[in-house]
Amino acid sequence: MADERPAPARLIVADDHDLVRTTMRGMLADEPGVEVVGEAASGREALDLCRRMRPDLVLMDVRMPGMDGIEATRAIKEECPGVTVLMVTAFEDPDYLLEAIRAGAAGYVLKHASRRQLLDAVRGVLRGESPLNQELAMRLLRRLAGEVGTRGPAPPPGNPKDRKGQPTRSLTARELEVLRLLALGKTNRQIAKELYLSLSTVKRHLERILSKLGVSDRTQAAVRAIELGLLHAGGETGASPDRLAAENGSSDPPGWVK
Repeated sequence: MADERPAPARLIVADDHDLVRTTMRGMLADEPGVEVVGEAASGREALDLCRRMRPDLVLMDVRMPGMDGIEATRAIKEECPGVTVLMVTAFEDPDYLLEAIRAGAAGYVLKHASRRQLLDAVRGVLRGESPLNQELAMRLLRRLAGEVGTRGPAPPPGNPKDRKGQPTRSLTARELEVLRLLALGKTNRQIAKELYLSLSTVKRHLERILSKLGVSDRTQAAVRAIELGLLHAGGETGASPDRLAAENGSSDPPGWVK
């Protein structure tokens, strides 16, 4: 009988320090379902490897000579959009986190994380989740919320006169509930449990949220929501779901399971 196990996810480790690359390769060596297929000592090398090998995931350092990890991530997502990038860095800086997210990184973990935390992050991004260092992520969201409070929400995309393009009028009450929990760092399973939904329903809501906000992953959705004034610090929605549902023309009460 043929072996029907799926092929392992193919990973590239990008870091300018040999010891870090060796350590990360060792941490992943015996993990089933993943395989390190290449190493890069710079962002440019990581981009070249992605062009040639089309891996599933790149573990990317932020600071590297020449093309740094942020610039490399942006280039990889432009040229190889199917490749996922997970930032693995020593820098506990919300500015780096924001830059990484805007460049297209799916997650951001710190180098002092344990082996289990790294493996959980790798498996999380391969499942389509966006693992972040939670303390750093909340610092970023609080800061963004403060900036939004000072300058007011960003204008809606497209023609300012076209109010139909405003995300607050297209997101449903249930989508706003999911978005609030997403911004708090909840996983799909945790969101499903809290809202009494199935996992497949949560995934459908997330797909619609990403599409409506014009972003590619859940981390960018949380940041975009803050920038648009949809969430306040700590991940609270900027308006009650029932009021927004009324604005959207929806008759579903907030607790309605779709």
